[in-house]
Amino acid sequence: MSDPEPTIRRAEEIEYETVDAAEGLSKGVLIGEDEDAPNFAVRRFELDAGAEVPKHTNEVEHEQYVLSGEYVVGIDDEEHEVSAGDSLLIPAGTVHWYRNEADEPGAFICAVPNGDDEIELAE
Repeated sequence: MSDPEPTIRRAEEIEYETVDAAEGLSKGVLIGEDEDAPNFAVRRFELDAGAEVPKHTNEVEHEQYVLSGEYVVGIDDEEHEVSAGDSLLIPAGTVHWYRNEADEPGAFICAVPNGDDEIELAE
């Protein structure tokens, strides 16, 4: 791969799609491999009010920053209430889930290494 060119993407350019494994969760890739980012992808997720994302793992680490709302993040056997300004590290292979019990949607930024970020549902 050649050296990437600097890239600016405007908010209106980002396309959001629903995440198959979770009803009420949508994802937009802000910067990633399609923009020739050599190492990481930065995505924005929206978690609808009342939405739940089932227990799952991913093969890559996740660094997250909560943009808005309040919701519960389960990591291994613990649940944590998070809100705007909070940051999380979810190591690769760690079981985690989300639950938005609030009346407002939540949103977070998630950075991951480029590559397969397929969700594997936990039993």
